[in-house]
Amino acid sequence: MTRQHPGEHMAAEISEQPAVLAGLVERRAGIADVAEKISQKPPRFALLAARGSSDHAALYAKYLIEVLLGLPAGLVSPSTATLYGARPDLRDVLFVTVSQSGGSPDLIEVTEAARRQGALTVSVTNTPDSPLRAAAELGVDIGAGVEKAVAATKTYSATLLALYLFIDAVRGGKGEDAERIGELAQRTLDGSAEGVQRAVDRYRFVDRVLTTGRGYSYATALEGSLKLAETSYLAARAYSGADLLHGPVAAVDGETAVLAATSAGRGGEAMREVLEAVGERGADVLAVGSAAADMPAALGIPVAPSAEELAPVLEVLPIQRIALGLSLARGGDPDSPRGLLKVTKTR
Repeated sequence: MTRQHPGEHMAAEISEQPAVLAGLVERRAGIADVAEKISQKPPRFALLAARGSSDHAALYAKYLIEVLLGLPAGLVSPSTATLYGARPDLRDVLFVTVSQSGGSPDLIEVTEAARRQGALTVSVTNTPDSPLRAAAELGVDIGAGVEKAVAATKTYSATLLALYLFIDAVRGGKGEDAERIGELAQRTLDGSAEGVQRAVDRYRFVDRVLTTGRGYSYATALEGSLKLAETSYLAARAYSGADLLHGPVAAVDGETAVLAATSAGRGGEAMREVLEAVGERGADVLAVGSAAADMPAALGIPVAPSAEELAPVLEVLPIQRIALGLSLARGGDPDSPRGLLKVTKTR
């Protein structure tokens, strides 16, 4: 029996992402069919339900819906339905449930409840034969293939892209900005390798990390924090760049590492003031993104430029590799973090 090396699955699945993303773009016609059914009866607003990494993808979708569709959007609390039995009027509401496994009981239950309350329900999942897909009226298949590592990598980036293609199609788009996303992902992985290694060497002994971003990239900050916590057991916290300046910046000092998602666009430019502020307090700043080279940071890791709306699909790739590298450098195995399972079932 072949012995598995620590991080083997996570490393392989990170490397698969360019092909996974390119394949998803090729299958976007199926996503457009789902979007067409929604366009036939435009919703009043949208709600999204998710947990874990999928919750960060749902936050990204919230930004897309509000900016690209001009609709109010919110993240629901599944426990209001599963624990408290709330049954709000959801007529003419688009209810999107995001779950890589499609197996969490609370997400299934809240989707069933939303459908009974009149919502048009859509599942976005990597498991098309899952109970969640059966609970929802419509379904978007992520199509990332089996993911063996506990830490989500290819399923996360594919979920982001699936949500983008879905929401873009609802507004009548053809996904043109995503046409070359597989190529851009490969360029990002290749072009960031040296910076990733420098970051691993620089931060392998750090104990406290803040991750931050604004706009679409706030989702990247949240996902980056989760990856560092679950693979390297770091005390990692994520903040919107705006929220960071509203109080938490007081806890920043020379012992703090700050990982910032800074891709070109309005969100990335808004991070300049934030990074100047934490830098003045002595923080060691790592900027990741297509605008990283222009940011006040001790270390910058480049990401291939793209439309701002798609930046989170790319900027998370080197962050995943940093999490992988730090875990291995600290003697861990990111494929099997202690106390975690691939599918977490909550209610």
